[in-house]
Parts: sequence; structure tokens; C-alpha cells
Amino acid sequence: MSHTTHTATEVRAERAPTASFTYAAFLLAGLAFLLVAPMFFYPIFLMKLLCFALFACAFNLLLGYTGLLSFGHATFFGGAAYFTAHAVKEWGWTPELGVLLGVAGAAALGLVMGFVAIRRQGIYFAMITLALSQMFFFFCLQAEFTRGEDGIQQVPRGHLFGFIDLNVATNMYYFVLAVFVIGLAVIWRFVNSPFGMILKSIRENEARATSLGYSVAHYKLGAFVMSAALAGLAGGVKSLVFQFATLTDVTWQMSGEVILMTLLGGIGTLIGPIFGAGLVVTLQNYLATSDFPVTIITGVVFMVCVLVFRRGIIGEFYASRLGRRLGFEHRH
Repeated sequence: MSHTTHTATEVRAERAPTASFTYAAFLLAGLAFLLVAPMFFYPIFLMKLLCFALFACAFNLLLGYTGLLSFGHATFFGGAAYFTAHAVKEWGWTPELGVLLGVAGAAALGLVMGFVAIRRQGIYFAMITLALSQMFFFFCLQAEFTRGEDGIQQVPRGHLFGFIDLNVATNMYYFVLAVFVIGLAVIWRFVNSPFGMILKSIRENEARATSLGYSVAHYKLGAFVMSAALAGLAGGVKSLVFQFATLTDVTWQMSGEVILMTLLGGIGTLIGPIFGAGLVVTLQNYLATSDFPVTIITGVVFMVCVLVFRRGIIGEFYASRLGRRLGFEHRH
């Protein structure tokens, strides 16, 4: 038994450098592609994809690494969009300050919602987040600063740091790309920190984590606020990309959409939500002009993925023979 264990440990140790090298190669190739992507694709489409990819990664931080299913993440995404749009348009703030306000506002909403919701588990947690999200939706519908069903329109992109004109599509794209990379780096660091390891232990066995002396409620709340803040980062940038913030951003359908993206790509993986977001946004973009309803196509794709790829598309790749050979099964 000890010899078998020792051999397995040696195999994992040998695979670790291979997995790290492969991960680095994938990330560098992805970054290189994104740097030149505006030469081949419509920049607005790419920016939308990056915003929703970051949104999905933020949601996955809560579901994939903590095991908490939230039906209310549109609150943070749409709330930050409103805060950013209002600050930039009405108060004349610079875009970076407007986005920071959106992140702070989303984190505050996450603190309040999380404080109430984490007291329950499972479906009760999900239903509480949905109920609170609907309350925020009706607040946005009635509040004066959101301008009701009209939303906040014609939001100026302004000048980043006072001298980079974001009205130039290329400048705006690389700003969104920089935000996406920073957000992804924060998530990676968070997940691979001691705090992230404890979150994974809570996901696997909450009772055991409690018996070891960890304050589970505090860790859950911390993960909830971090996830909310990153979702707010995506929402704030999105309001600058499209230059408006509307009720669509805070509906329960938006929360369902980010769940769909995460499940399609693979929960508990860093790349999975990005892939899922890319798939959904691409379908929406290229089928928008067709006569066939986009929602039906998306539903069929989701059904097929659930039946064929139980762990999500990227999750199944990680669990495949090739994925195990490259060491991905140890790097979820």
C-alpha cells in the first residue's frame, strides 16, 4: 500500500510541471489571440464576450469553489452598471472612478445580501438570493436615478486617466481586455490562496471544516462579497462598452444566463466559465438576425451538454485521458 501511494505521489509530482507548462502555454496563446482579435472580429462583440466571461468567472468563484448556488448575481452585475453609468454621466466622473464606484457598490450589495443568505443552505440559499434580487429589480424600476424602464442612456465613455480616449474602439477594447486579465488574475490568486483552500474544504465537507475550527459563515460571506465585487467589475465595464444601463441587467434572466454559461463550460474550473460565456455570447450574436429563436438554440445546446458533458465541456476535457495525462485533473 505504501509503495502504491509513493508511486502515485511521484506520478503527480512528475505531472505537475507538465500541467504548469501546459497551462502557461494555453494562457499565453489565449492572451496573444485576444491581443490581435480586433483585427479579425467586431470589437463590440469581443468586448461583450470579455465582460460576460468575467461575470461568469466571478459567479464560478461562488458556485464552483464554495458550492453556493446564487440566483441573484444580476443584482451585482446590473447594480454596478447603474452606479457606473450614473456617476459617469450625471456626476462627470472619469471612467476608471465610475467603474471603481460600481465595484464598491456591488461589494456593498453583496455584503448585505450575503449576510442574509448565508444563514441558509442549498435550495433555501438560492431562493433567498432570488427573492433579494427581485427586490432590487423593483427598486431599480422605481428609483429616480435609474430612470425606470428607459434606463440610463448615452453614457459617455470619457477619457481613461484623463488622456486615453475610450471613444476610440481600439482603446476601449484594450481597456476591457486589461480589466478582464486583472479580474482573472485576482480570481486565480484568490482560489490558490489559503482562503481559497478553505473554501474548497467547505464545499467538500462543511461539517468537517466547522469541526476544524473554521468560521464557515465568515468564509462564505467573504467569498460572496468577492464574487459580487468581481461581477460588479464586469457590469460597470459593460455599461461603458454599450453606453447604457437598463433593467435587463438586473432581471432574474440575467442571473439564469450566467448560471448557464458556467455550467456549460464547467464549474470549478478557471477556463470553463470563459468558454461557456464565449459559446453563449457567440450563439446570441450570430443567431440574432436569424428567424429561429436564439433561446431555443441555446436551450438545445444546454440540454445536449448536460446529457453528454456532465462536468461541462472543459470539465469533461480535464477528466478525459488526455486531460489526466497533461495533469489537468489536479488543477481545477
